[in-house]
Amino acid sequence: MGILGLPNVGKSTLFNAITSAGAESANYPFCTIEPNIGVVSVPDNRLDFLTKLSHSKKTVPTAIEFYDIAGLVKGASRGEGLGNKFLSHIREVAAIVHVVRCFESDDITHVEGNVDPIRDIDIIDLELILADLEVMEKRRDRVSKALKGDKSLQQELELIQEILTVLENEMPVRTMQLNDDDQKMLKSFNLLTSKPVLYAANVNEESLSEIDSDPNFQRILQRAKREEAEVIALCSKIEAEIAELDPEEKLVFLEDLGIKKSGLEQLIQASYKLLGLVSFFTTGPQESRAWPIKKGTKAPQAAGKIHSDIERGFIRAEVVAFDTLQASGSMIAVKEKGQLRLEGKEYIVKDGDVILFRFNV
Repeated sequence: MGILGLPNVGKSTLFNAITSAGAESANYPFCTIEPNIGVVSVPDNRLDFLTKLSHSKKTVPTAIEFYDIAGLVKGASRGEGLGNKFLSHIREVAAIVHVVRCFESDDITHVEGNVDPIRDIDIIDLELILADLEVMEKRRDRVSKALKGDKSLQQELELIQEILTVLENEMPVRTMQLNDDDQKMLKSFNLLTSKPVLYAANVNEESLSEIDSDPNFQRILQRAKREEAEVIALCSKIEAEIAELDPEEKLVFLEDLGIKKSGLEQLIQASYKLLGLVSFFTTGPQESRAWPIKKGTKAPQAAGKIHSDIERGFIRAEVVAFDTLQASGSMIAVKEKGQLRLEGKEYIVKDGDVILFRFNV
């Protein structure tokens, strides 16, 4: 996930909260610079239950990488500010967390002079649209020339024209309704505005417990509806404070604020969903582990997440839904009640499946 936004919207504070909450923060080589990447665990109570059930020595949650992208300014598509670097960083991420400033502050100046979340979203959208326009115009010219000798490129040219029409109307490509073939082709274009977006409304502390009456938050909700995007509210200043607390102190702190989940927890879970991921579990005395897979993954490919040998020699999957296991209280009870299912190669793994793979290599 790439975290982006205008300068001074609270991006870095949020990123620092992510890295100190969790998890390891490291430099990874990336293009020609070394960006900050925070790797953070995905909270999942089901994994805690499985660890207790199996008396596991180790608990291994899934994780998401958050990448801190430098603040954008108007003209980035023309190379202003960090322009080209900024755009190349976004091309490398799977999805975007767009941090939008909703808080007033005398201490933190707004790059545009005042707080207006919709204008700010429009600034970033427009820069990404302009960058995509340039890419697609060049591609159209290239494909048009090649079409004379290769008629199979007709479908690609038609899709390019459709995309250009959407971009010229200042709409992001992710708002397009496309069939499976066009979706595959679109993916190969790696356009900035085709990436799914989660809006993180950065509000002040007072607004957090009464978010439904915050006018700026409501405006972002309305805006997000047109592209079926999710919006979460958080206060990056509070997130930075929470990140320094131990788990018990954190619960008390959240209770005092009148909120159930920290913004960071909401952000992580919403990001996981946005990436189209589900978790299946393996559990035993050595470890209980959550494994991330794309929604719609079949059993042998899910087994391949654990080890390529298990996918290669896949025989069957012994599966129980987490809720069934939790209600029964033990794997022995699950088997006695006949609730353990034997699934073959065509089985699509579901979120929350607890699986033992049988294989022979």
